Amino acid sequence: MMRSILTVFAAIVLAGCASTEDKEQLPESLSEADLYQISSKAIDNSRYSEAIKSLRTLESRYPFGTFAEQAQLDIIFAYFKNAEPEASKAAADRFIRLHPQHPDADYAYYIKGLASNTASMGLLERYLPMDLTRRDPGQARVSFNEFADLLNRYPDSKYGPDARQRMVALRNRLAEYEIHAANYYLKRKAYVAAVNRGRYVVENMQQTPAVPEALAIMVEGYQHLQLPDPAGEALEVLRLNYPGHPSLDSNGNFVGYKVFEDVDPSIWNTLTFGLIGSSKPKTHDTPSSQLSAPPQPPVVN
Repeated sequence: MMRSILTVFAAIVLAGCASTEDKEQLPESLSEADLYQISSKAIDNSRYSEAIKSLRTLESRYPFGTFAEQAQLDIIFAYFKNAEPEASKAAADRFIRLHPQHPDADYAYYIKGLASNTASMGLLERYLPMDLTRRDPGQARVSFNEFADLLNRYPDSKYGPDARQRMVALRNRLAEYEIHAANYYLKRKAYVAAVNRGRYVVENMQQTPAVPEALAIMVEGYQHLQLPDPAGEALEVLRLNYPGHPSLDSNGNFVGYKVFEDVDPSIWNTLTFGLIGSSKPKTHDTPSSQLSAPPQPPVVN
């Protein structure tokens, strides 16, 4: 009991300190260059809250100064690194609105895509290896579209290669979400809905690792619906392209699609509703860990 009281008291004290710190104003005597130097040093040392404070002060005191545009770019990055994706997106939109022809506007579009992908993530998702394919894919779709917007507007952008890699990762994630949904419908014998999910992956998400699973789900669903012709067509595609799929035997005969059941009894699986500790083998490795970290803002000339 005493430990709980002390924990609550410590939390209140820390919150009060944070509030006091936020209200503290930087000295009026600081020049524009001083403020920018403070923010740059804070970013270099990963003190992003401090950087945001300095950059906001710089913008308010010197809105048309020498470092104004650079500060607007820097704060996009600082908000993103400080786990404030919505603020980062708002800052990026503001920069694009104020400087639509700026040579570094592609950076704002790029960080917008990154921020959208993390906008719906909580503390657990940010710091623990969770299966994001089980989460609502709305923000993943937004992120994918924003990266596509970047590539359409700036096909030669230096952020293009990384954006394309991230689009591949997002597309794989969206496809696997459809597989999870199809499995849900199969388990509940909603075969039409399961087949429709599988067909969507096959028709719209070619070259994703989820395609063979989608084909197997289609075969399973069509067989339950007693539709031998479409079942045979899906089976033939599965045989030709993925002969080693677990739903096929050594002779290429369909032996059935094994619907995944959440059977992992671990505490993480229970507390996170299957997001951590699932026993289902993923159809692909989440590639986000293989992607480069977002670069710091370019220096405005």
